[in-house]
Amino acid sequence: MDLIKTIEEQQKRAGAQAFHVGDTVKVHFKIIEGKTERVQIYEGLVIAIKNEGARKTFTVRKNSYGVGVERIFPLNSPRIVKVDVARPGKVRRSKLYYIRDKVGKSAKVKELIGGDVQAAIAARNAAADAAAAAKAAAAENK
Repeated sequence: MDLIKTIEEQQKRAGAQAFHVGDTVKVHFKIIEGKTERVQIYEGLVIAIKNEGARKTFTVRKNSYGVGVERIFPLNSPRIVKVDVARPGKVRRSKLYYIRDKVGKSAKVKELIGGDVQAAIAARNAAADAAAAAKAAAAENK
């Protein structure tokens, strides 16, 4: 059991998760075609984040020519160059699967607006880090 955890810790990326469900993100994804490599940007709404550790994935949904397209990215994949938050979203759910049935304006997510959006994102990330630290401490005490 500990062997699996140590292997997963080695496979994790150094950068922490800087986005949440409801954010509109730009995923810079490395595409390999034969011997050439290029970076393609996939921009859309994060509707789900699943699993934990090295197996963590996130689902991004976008509309392409009137058709909803979803793509699941492994968070710790070496093919992901970076993930930029285009617009932080304000949602009250952890999975936004209901967006699949919405069309037009009703498919939008409220934007996280306030005095300083970057400060709000930093506070949100700090709260997530504190929750992860508390979870790790609880696991150690068992």
